[in-house]
Amino acid sequence: MNLSNLQPAEGSTHNQNKRVGRGEGSGKGGTAARGHKGAKSRSGYSKKIGFEGGQMPLQRRVPKFGFKNINRVEYQGVNLDTLQSLVDNGIVTDTVDFSVLVGARLVTKNELVKVLGRGELKSKLKVTAHKFTATAKAAIEAAGGEAVTL
Repeated sequence: MNLSNLQPAEGSTHNQNKRVGRGEGSGKGGTAARGHKGAKSRSGYSKKIGFEGGQMPLQRRVPKFGFKNINRVEYQGVNLDTLQSLVDNGIVTDTVDFSVLVGARLVTKNELVKVLGRGELKSKLKVTAHKFTATAKAAIEAAGGEAVTL
């Protein structure tokens, strides 16, 4: 082995690309494969999301209307018939809380839960959720259960 046949160890190098902007002798000097002038040839260039080459972008062309409340709280709805099916399938017996709903994949761990009043509940359940509709709360209590707000 001598200096003329040195090479890196097998598997130690991954990038086989030609290095640009390292002088004329490399074959990729001068403009460094960026072409001449224009925004893309400049250092620090980054295209804005939705940029259409100077044409008015779609996001600005479409008319906007209405009102988006930035303080709106989104709840994931779970109906009474869904809770009843959990009981029928033997997943729950007496208490339904957030961890049970996450385990049954009805909600994700970052969502807020609201129990809705569709269907009927035959079982006596202690239901814990962030919110209840009036009909759901009445139905749970009519079945002998308890509605606990988080």
